[in-house]
Amino acid sequence: MALTLDAIDWRILRELQLDGRITNIALASKIGLSAPPCLRRVRTLEEAGLISGYTAILDEDALGFLLTAFAMVRLHNQAEADLRAFENALLSWPIVREAHMLSGESDYMLKCVARDLTAFQAFVLNDLTSAPNVASVKTFLTIRRAKRESGVPITASEASNI
Repeated sequence: MALTLDAIDWRILRELQLDGRITNIALASKIGLSAPPCLRRVRTLEEAGLISGYTAILDEDALGFLLTAFAMVRLHNQAEADLRAFENALLSWPIVREAHMLSGESDYMLKCVARDLTAFQAFVLNDLTSAPNVASVKTFLTIRRAKRESGVPITASEASNI
């Protein structure tokens, strides 16, 4: 569904991105609409696929997942069937939280979250490097997170009167 967004739609998206648990009444008040048209707009944004879901952002450290690492993966072959096979394999690895196909030296970058270094090493040795078509893996352990933002960068001009 093709959808042209106006300033109200952008404000709805910005507010929901900041707080996905906001009530429709509070959201309507923040964006300057009454509740029924606000809810209609949210449903339209959902149906158009612009809002693909709602989730909670968990504190990894508090839950005992103390290690975040990135793995740069090179494959032997980049034929579409081989890429799909690798992507299907990584879908079954819970430790992999994000996966991006890249241009350049590596074929994929995987963001991994593990309880500790031992768990991450076991994943790399037992699953990742032994997966079919994997030529090499370079890993990078994070020291600390400097920024964490989900969603997209909605600018003030997008959310103001256009």
